[in-house]
Amino acid sequence: METFFNYAFVKTAANYSVVVLAIIVFLAVFELVTSYRNWDEIKKGNLSVAMATGGKLFGLANIFHFSIRHNDSFLTMLGWGVFGFVLLLIGYFMFEFLTPKFRVDEEIGNDNRAVGLMSMIISISLSFIIGASIFSM
Repeated sequence: METFFNYAFVKTAANYSVVVLAIIVFLAVFELVTSYRNWDEIKKGNLSVAMATGGKLFGLANIFHFSIRHNDSFLTMLGWGVFGFVLLLIGYFMFEFLTPKFRVDEEIGNDNRAVGLMSMIISISLSFIIGASIFSM
């Protein structure tokens, strides 16, 4: 079985499959912690939700990018991806906490594009910091 994973296309397919599944699960968790329904709002044309969700999606993919590049072990790669997701989730809650004049969730749900853009930029920025930390290990 060990030699089976030495083939690049098998490793790529395995990484792809697991990362896509992980991203689906992580986006479902994000859906649970927000007051709005991401996909319903996106279907209605809520650009703020689309930007915030896109930022989370990019952030997760970027974390896995660094994790795949740095780790040889499949489980280690997945572990760093999960840890990065938890850090992104904490970052989301910190954004909510650090804006006492309004509720981030409510503003994004109401299509406040400035807040949606900030949410997207925060997710992307944090993913690069998390990724750089993974890469430096």
